[in-house]
Amino acid sequence: MSRRSLLRAFGAGAAGATLAGCGVPAAFVEPGDRAGRDSSATDHTLHFANWPLYIDTDDEDESKRPTLDAFSQRTGISVTYTEEINDNDEFFGKISPALMNHQETGRDLIVISDWMAARFVRLGWVQEMDRAKQPNVAKYLDPLLRSPAFDEGRLHSVPWQSGITGIAYNRKKLGREIRSTGDLWAADLRGRVTLLSGLDESFALLMQGNGVDITRWTADDFHEICEQTQKRVRSKHIRRFTGNDYIKDLATGDVLACQAYSGDVIQLQADNPDIEFVVPEEGAELWAESLMIPNLARHKRNAERLVDHYYDPEVAAELATWVNYVCPVPAARDVLASSKDEETAALAEDPLIFPDDAMRKRLAIARDITSEERMDFAKKWNSIVGL
Repeated sequence: MSRRSLLRAFGAGAAGATLAGCGVPAAFVEPGDRAGRDSSATDHTLHFANWPLYIDTDDEDESKRPTLDAFSQRTGISVTYTEEINDNDEFFGKISPALMNHQETGRDLIVISDWMAARFVRLGWVQEMDRAKQPNVAKYLDPLLRSPAFDEGRLHSVPWQSGITGIAYNRKKLGREIRSTGDLWAADLRGRVTLLSGLDESFALLMQGNGVDITRWTADDFHEICEQTQKRVRSKHIRRFTGNDYIKDLATGDVLACQAYSGDVIQLQADNPDIEFVVPEEGAELWAESLMIPNLARHKRNAERLVDHYYDPEVAAELATWVNYVCPVPAARDVLASSKDEETAALAEDPLIFPDDAMRKRLAIARDITSEERMDFAKKWNSIVGL
């Protein structure tokens, strides 16, 4: 299942509505109530919850994770690593009862998509990290990812991996280039275009196509893209809305162009070099899935050390060769470029792992949908999508 999974029909909207009232979350935890007793000094363990297939594994023994094993060998900290996050909303439902009731979750470190991370920050469910004890994060975190609107200064979150929501298309079958979001609406693409169905995954790129600064978009901007999308649905220009099944449509040629994630396209290109990924001229959304330390975590200091371990450029480079998402540590590029292995060195030149300067200028992190906006916006979008 995709790590940028489908926003379920009313899942996020309903959860946001239940927990929010008058702009102040009913389950909000005050800053002074977030920290638990940290046992890191005497208990050299931590529990790290992540998505499936989101860490490097040994070629000969898939139970081994080289970068994680190296951390344990260097620090003496034993890591219980669980691949238990299959969907943001599902995981929210799993740990929210403990967090809203000021109880431990049993996890010291979690990875969730930024739109969900925004909710955790608003609810006060995650702790600030001590950057003084994370020199690698302070030094090497990509400037583009340092201060998203939902977590100014990245006090509560650190990107695990990043990615781009842009446009993928089959250049050979289409017979021309796509350079802008507006190119999706050309007459020869009628019925051969798909968009992502999830509200949080889809809206930013469509707004950028209208020239909107997505770091400060408004309700009017949202309603405008809804009207435009509804018209394109009625005219049958948009074939359908998808989760990650757009990959199959694009691979078979049923679809010629679609909204897509950069990490997926790297995998598609391995099988079909005719597939192209475009960061439109007017811009594309840069997103991340971020590491966070839940309230009352028993091993906060150990978790902070693990986060910093992955911001060592050597470690970040090793992880990047396996996951093929946008690396949040630009310095890892030089590490890969110096590799004697030609295939590894080539990754340093892949703009979908290390965006070049021209591409970086067109990337932006969208402001998140607030709890006050979410229910109405989700209802409107889902009515168009058919959820």
